[in-house]
Amino acid sequence: MSTEHSESSVPPPTGVDEPSSAPTRRTFIATTAVGGAVVAGGVIGGTLLVDDQVVAAEAPPESRVSLTVNGTRRTVTLDNRTSLLDLLREHFGLTGSKKGCNAGACGACTVLVDGQRVNSCLTLAVRLEGAEVTTIEGLAKGDELHPLQQAFIDEDAFQCGYCTPGQIMSGVGCIKEGHTGSPEEIREWMSGNICRCGCYVKIVRAVEQTAGRK
Repeated sequence: MSTEHSESSVPPPTGVDEPSSAPTRRTFIATTAVGGAVVAGGVIGGTLLVDDQVVAAEAPPESRVSLTVNGTRRTVTLDNRTSLLDLLREHFGLTGSKKGCNAGACGACTVLVDGQRVNSCLTLAVRLEGAEVTTIEGLAKGDELHPLQQAFIDEDAFQCGYCTPGQIMSGVGCIKEGHTGSPEEIREWMSGNICRCGCYVKIVRAVEQTAGRK
């Protein structure tokens, strides 16, 4: 008697090479990794497609603003979150105004806006449409220094120099505001400007000299 079995009667193989419809650990991880991207756009032929509306929604809002900086009219389109300090340094290349604390606590970024002292790190640039901004670069007239700049040199009112632009701009504002009646008054109205080198006595002398008290 023949012991051969017909082809149809042989049970199907159950080897490891047989493809399975059940997810494996590798396919599960891969699917999870791209799941968020698939929801946002889609995957076709292995290429991630990002919906145009998603990209538009993620783009930060921008505005166009025109202002006068050191006597020159400037117009720029920028992110609404841009500070005046970043506008001056990153867009206009005016790096004299320093970024110290970036929280309005040190005064290194002080500039004048329409003649008033402001911390440029806390001032949104988009709010300054039509404003006139003066930075440390705009004080001198050619080779002729502003009187307070010269006074800082005469009184040796700086050491490392990092806070000096903000100190000078704040001093100019302090003099314009009329807060120079005494050294104590100057210290009070200049108290928002920190000098980590401790040159406060000479800074006060420079402001006094410029205000005509010496």
